[in-house]
Amino acid sequence: MKKTLYALVLSVLFFSCQQNQENAATYTPRVLTANEKFNGYLEGSDSAFTVLIHKDEASSSEVKEEFKVKFKDTLVKIQINKADPNSATEKFSSVQFINTQKTTMLVQISDKSGLTAPCYLLSVKDGKLEVISLYRPSTGKQDTKYTTGIIKVGRAGYVVNNDFYITNVNAQVYLIKRQNPEERIQGQFILNSPDKSTIVFLTDKSLYQVHYVSDDVYNETFSKKVPQSAADLPEWVRNNFMWQKNKKGITFLKFNDSDRIVDIREFQ
Repeated sequence: MKKTLYALVLSVLFFSCQQNQENAATYTPRVLTANEKFNGYLEGSDSAFTVLIHKDEASSSEVKEEFKVKFKDTLVKIQINKADPNSATEKFSSVQFINTQKTTMLVQISDKSGLTAPCYLLSVKDGKLEVISLYRPSTGKQDTKYTTGIIKVGRAGYVVNNDFYITNVNAQVYLIKRQNPEERIQGQFILNSPDKSTIVFLTDKSLYQVHYVSDDVYNETFSKKVPQSAADLPEWVRNNFMWQKNKKGITFLKFNDSDRIVDIREFQ
């Protein structure tokens, strides 16, 4: 995911690694509850958040961007491990507003370990800052492969680690219903329905589909061999599946033999 700021209408300042961080606060993230909304209102025309950018040119041939966030005049630090105060960090690899009020940000920790770093929401409620963890325990055998961080789904929203769907503009967070309650979806997110309410995952044997608003799911097993090349996948789906509404009016992708099925521009 390209690490840029989304809807950036705020003051952006540069910082150095040696900057004093005297006015900083450490937050221990709370657990997300089902289908929360984070579209709080804040008086005034300016955002309570300020994003600071650092470009590190010394570590590699590529210029790496890292971000820090201030809430009002205080630097935000997140304690990743509740039991370890030394796990607190103020560096993020990605930050973006997810509501028009600019009171909620989706952030991802800057982690050099090579693993997918945790993601959080920074949200203003009643004038105070909350930090919400976007994490659900999982025992999936292929979690490393499918824990992919933040995936932007066009203008509609974001899929986070195959476990959360966040709508853009109004910042509502949905828990994506799993195939197996004990593990995150063991598949690759590939598609969003035309009405932007059903998300599709490519698993080893099927297209696992979740209507995130209602938690209705549909699992379309493959009757044809899936192409091994990712470049061939959009054309294969276009030629073999079509969007259909069920009796509830929910749109799912189903196998069909007709010539024209899915516009490949819908792929995200």
